[in-house]
Amino acid sequence: MVQTTPDFEMLRRIFSNLGFVTACERMNAILQCAYKAAQVSDTTVLLEGETGTGKQVLARAIHNLDQKRCRFPFITIHCSTVTESLAESELFGHRKGSFSGADTARGGLFQAADKGTILLDDVNDLPLRLQPKLLDVLQRSIIRPLGSDREVAVDMRVIAAANRPLEPMVEAGTFRSDLFHRLNIIQLRLPPLRDRAEDLAALILEFARRHAHLHGGITSLAPDLVEHLNKFPFEGNVRELENAVQRMLFHKADGSSLSRADWLHQQVPSAPGPDREDAVTQATDLLWTAMSTQGVPFPELMRRIEGELLKRALQVEGKTRREIAGMLHTSERTLYHKISSHRTTEP
Repeated sequence: MVQTTPDFEMLRRIFSNLGFVTACERMNAILQCAYKAAQVSDTTVLLEGETGTGKQVLARAIHNLDQKRCRFPFITIHCSTVTESLAESELFGHRKGSFSGADTARGGLFQAADKGTILLDDVNDLPLRLQPKLLDVLQRSIIRPLGSDREVAVDMRVIAAANRPLEPMVEAGTFRSDLFHRLNIIQLRLPPLRDRAEDLAALILEFARRHAHLHGGITSLAPDLVEHLNKFPFEGNVRELENAVQRMLFHKADGSSLSRADWLHQQVPSAPGPDREDAVTQATDLLWTAMSTQGVPFPELMRRIEGELLKRALQVEGKTRREIAGMLHTSERTLYHKISSHRTTEP
């Protein structure tokens, strides 16, 4: 029986204790739906939102609130890193001797999540060839380990997270419509941080508490800091903000309040540059000069530029590969392929 949903203040406290912090009124409907979803243990949940908006944190909170499954494993499958050659073994397990190197039998991740929850993170990056196999598992709750002629029943709650909307991918033919409809039972769309200005102060204080080992005792925020950050784009969303708070705490000398001065101090100093449109124009001029006067072929030029941009992105300190992929507006899987491609052509 589904219980009455608590009011927003109560929901805020419940989810804050589970790591998902918000003070934004527009998040009320999302928290209400997530709370109700936790009480319906066998229903699939689809979380959509940009990279860094807190999908993984919310998924784990739903699992922890699920009275039926919270005592059992919470397993994450990073779909963007699943390779087609090893996918079946990783996901479904294998029998001993089923392929070269299979010296022992091994249970897959679906079996590891039995009675608990499995999170399909970045499910939009799941290779098309593997999508019908996932659909079969979701429909029948049965897997067959590689090399085995026996099927194994699994009991799990499935939560899928996508950093790109799946519906346009279905229309484009890059994501199966039947799998989308199977995942899209309860759908929650997490807004980006730039649309949740009310969350900035609460999140900064929460991150200061979590990382108190860097500078303990932060109890307040100066108004000039919050006012300044309201204008900051935060393309990496909550994850980018947490990284920035850690840098602020590391560089802070003393005091119990964070201010705009602390924010500016943690930034890497740089000379003021042109706006985006001027920068693109200047870059185009330089590239045209290289092509027209130095005879650099267009394909070679484009490849060299891509390689240099990848190199610059990978040199950004404090960024994971997933965050770098977000900066480049591509998937983590595509980023790995591009890095590998450029390494194979290096002299």
